[in-house]
Amino acid sequence: MSKPDSRPVLVVGAGPVGLTAAAELARRGIPVRLVDKAAEPSPLTKALMVWPRTLEVFRGLGAAAYIDKHGLPVHSFRYNSGTEPICDIVFGDRTRPMVIVQPDVEELLREALHGAGGKVEWRTELTRLSQDSDGVLATLRGPDGEEHTEEFAYVVGGDGASSTVRKSLGLEFKGATYPNLFILADTAIDGDLQRDSVHYYCTENGIMVLVPLYNGRFRVFTAGPPGMKPEDLTHEVLQDFVDKRGPGGLKLYDVSWQTTFSIHARHAERFRAGRVFLAGDAAHIHSPAGGQGLNTGVTDAHNLAWKLALVHRGAAAPALLDSYGSERAAVAQAVVRQAEVQTKAWMLDKRWQILLRDVSARLAERTGVFDRYYSPWLAGLTNHYPAGPAVEEDRSGRLRRPRHRNGHLVADAALRESLPIDRYTLLVTLPRSGAQPSELTELQAAYGDLVTVRQSRGPRFSAVLVRPDHYVAAQDSAPDLGRIHRHLAGLAAPAADGTRKNLSTEGHTA
Repeated sequence: MSKPDSRPVLVVGAGPVGLTAAAELARRGIPVRLVDKAAEPSPLTKALMVWPRTLEVFRGLGAAAYIDKHGLPVHSFRYNSGTEPICDIVFGDRTRPMVIVQPDVEELLREALHGAGGKVEWRTELTRLSQDSDGVLATLRGPDGEEHTEEFAYVVGGDGASSTVRKSLGLEFKGATYPNLFILADTAIDGDLQRDSVHYYCTENGIMVLVPLYNGRFRVFTAGPPGMKPEDLTHEVLQDFVDKRGPGGLKLYDVSWQTTFSIHARHAERFRAGRVFLAGDAAHIHSPAGGQGLNTGVTDAHNLAWKLALVHRGAAAPALLDSYGSERAAVAQAVVRQAEVQTKAWMLDKRWQILLRDVSARLAERTGVFDRYYSPWLAGLTNHYPAGPAVEEDRSGRLRRPRHRNGHLVADAALRESLPIDRYTLLVTLPRSGAQPSELTELQAAYGDLVTVRQSRGPRFSAVLVRPDHYVAAQDSAPDLGRIHRHLAGLAAPAADGTRKNLSTEGHTA
């Protein structure tokens, strides 16, 4: 184990992404400062769909009771072509999302951060940023208007689409903007509308999405015409959209919040520059179709935090951080593709295209495609990471689907909940009649600060190395643990004297 870094990590932006990063670092004992130029938390509801993998992250932060109190389970997504039902994507216990409005998400994360000894520094703005291989210098302007330059071990930019951190790095934000202006409104609704489902209406007049909220209200999402100005959105205009695009018979009243916005599909050219990282909207933005935005940002932060923590405390080599950009870019690209496909499907206007969309959706429902593939993907349970510094190449082959696959989440949710979050876990199955191999003792002695071992008995030997975020890093079926040794040797930090652990791999097979 190398010498721990005593300098804090700076997190910029106290939305869901920055709060997740700060809370995950703080609960692992890493000094962290979280700053935001706003004076206080935003009351705007913004994002609201929280999927199971993200709920799992929140529960890991101690928010289970908060989720039960403030979350509204979603039974299904109900799609209609005009007013005619097309398909109903029904969620099971494993894939069911919850509606939790963004202010509540941010509150549960602030509570987790405070519980770990952290806090948000409001009215504190990042004004300048510079770095070298040894650290980052950040100039912060505090509530009194004074500027102070301080040194940090790393910086995480969770400061949104207009990210100051990204601009300080000079990174391009590549992509395009949809021509339409889009509309959000939270309102009470009179009318017959199922309250445990999200309702989609794809009509010749445009798209309309109605999302139930836990307080009895609904979120209305629709598209305005190109050139529409925010001041053009009145109660009468909103009601007219619902009349022409909804199921009919719905009356809006007591609109508590409404806004207009443009939809972008953009991504930073890379998510890391030296000791500075981008996460969430600072790194990638896309259509809200599928409700993945908040979830992707939170899991960005979750992926990054455990890696920063291991490197910061001297248990892992800095090379581990190289995996962040490639892993999260792969997830973001899949989300952007899915959101773009769904957004374009919403806005089809040619009759043959609409007919093809509707037939395809009905067929997908009847053949179980949604249940087997789409719902688990939406839930965040089937994202997988490519081979790289933190994932060994998957050698199982296309025809063989083992219980555990490299780069994939451990399938057993109960097992995930029981695994440590501050180190790797090696799940070893020993033959019922066999003795513990000496290589296992050797591994524990060499990497005790990086990995813990759990043993069980079974029909044959196997070893599965699980990361702190509960994704599979590597596997081995040979008792000499050659693949596991090599993977850990690449991750482990040099000893405090600068030397590497001299662990013999003679005789270890690939």
